[in-house]
Amino acid sequence: MQSRPTVVVLAAGKGSRFKGSAHKLEQSLGDLSVLGRTLRNAIESHLPVVVVTTPMLAGLAAQVVAARDVVVVPPEQAALGMGHSIAAGVGARADAPGWLLLPGDMPMVRPATMLAVAAALQQHPVAYAQYLGRRGHPVGFASELFSELLMLRGDEGARRIVARYPALGVDVEDPGVLLDLDTEADLAAMRALRAAEPTSVPPVPR
Repeated sequence: MQSRPTVVVLAAGKGSRFKGSAHKLEQSLGDLSVLGRTLRNAIESHLPVVVVTTPMLAGLAAQVVAARDVVVVPPEQAALGMGHSIAAGVGARADAPGWLLLPGDMPMVRPATMLAVAAALQQHPVAYAQYLGRRGHPVGFASELFSELLMLRGDEGARRIVARYPALGVDVEDPGVLLDLDTEADLAAMRALRAAEPTSVPPVPR
């Protein structure tokens, strides 16, 4: 069994609310795509990473992570909803001691935030990042919930599991846990935040 939870980056949605000329995860954010930035942050946490995506975006994901860490779901299966993507990612890392679910369109979540949620899973079955009292991502699940995660289907994702078990909100100084990309206005806001970030970021403790 792996010693640390796996970050499961969910990148198989259509992104239909975004009206740009390309998929929202392909949009540029600094020197990487939106998906690339999300994956880079996950990698910098030093936690294992797997990304669940479609054939259209598999090449984009493979620019940042190893091919073995890209789980490709056919479009017809991706259309079944986020629950199916979660099950695919968790199933691909069945030996992990837990999983952190992170949407691919949340490129501002910091590596230290992922580590904080991962640490909480040592004592709690469910944990999630929260900023100023507002629930955000990633949402973490301990290995005891493997069977339930594997059975997820539909667009509701893992909400019912979160509601069923004691869940710990992990307070973080990271507004990125609330920022997802749905519209072109969201992308403009993320680019502005990215441009305002310091050029040097303190290393993440292993």
